[in-house]
Amino acid sequence: MANLTREIRRRIKSVKNIAQVTKAMEAVSAAKMRKAQQQVLATRPYAKQAHEVLSYIARLSSTESELNPLIHPRPVKRVGILLVTADRGLAGGFNANILRRCAQLMREKRKEGADVTVVAVGKKGREWLLRYDPVVRAEFTGIPDSPTTYHIGPIVRILIDDFLSGYTDEVLMVYTDFVNTIRQEPVVHKLLPVEPAEPSTTMAPEYIFEPSPEAVLNRVLYGFTEVQVLQAIYESLASEHSARMVAMRNATDAAGELIDDLTLTYNKARQGTITSELIDIVGGAAALEGNKNTSTSSDDWLTMEWENSTASAV
Repeated sequence: MANLTREIRRRIKSVKNIAQVTKAMEAVSAAKMRKAQQQVLATRPYAKQAHEVLSYIARLSSTESELNPLIHPRPVKRVGILLVTADRGLAGGFNANILRRCAQLMREKRKEGADVTVVAVGKKGREWLLRYDPVVRAEFTGIPDSPTTYHIGPIVRILIDDFLSGYTDEVLMVYTDFVNTIRQEPVVHKLLPVEPAEPSTTMAPEYIFEPSPEAVLNRVLYGFTEVQVLQAIYESLASEHSARMVAMRNATDAAGELIDDLTLTYNKARQGTITSELIDIVGGAAALEGNKNTSTSSDDWLTMEWENSTASAV
């Protein structure tokens, strides 16, 4: 019984240490999440408007002859996928959800008869691809929490060069869209070719393209594509920190519940040990009392025998 209580105390101490770690990780993730959330909300309107401008310019009939490879779709023989995951785990279902969505997309494209190549951003995506499907075109890890165009430039250059050279016929982004702290959704976004806007879509009259829409499209294509990739990574970072904060909070709560259960078990075991010891003490006292009574009865019997023998002699 003593070994049991000692083991329970050891487990309680271990769980308390884990709870301290998860609580600290929750605080760190909360701070990073607030910063990432402000970052993604600040850049989201610009990224959305940049995509609208790009799709509007691509819709203009005068751009068809010069920028056909970048605007109009061609038969898809190979699909390039930009997969954005995290470098670390302990983020609940964040990585598993985005990898599941990417696997589903890859199966769909292969059923359509297209080959698939992937540019992996994040260690988790790279490790998953190398383990199950070696189609990694390039890999990028160690992206900081506040990336800039300096960190995103090589990624965008590979995607655009592969598309322009004909190595890929379509480029898709698979990332996690930040909805709120509790909800993050894996999404697929088509990056290239640039899809023209619907004919019913109108552009604000204050937009003036100089020297021409074609020249603007040539200049801003790379920059606006870079903005789309950067925004996707911002969304993924905010989702990652939110998911890790929620996961660590749940882990801390679970540790607290486990400590309560172990404490109750420890108290029961300790009470059982005390009760057993008390029973042993009471049993020992009763045994001693019984031995004393037996000794007294023997002395009385000897006294009576002595008196009887003396009376007979007389």
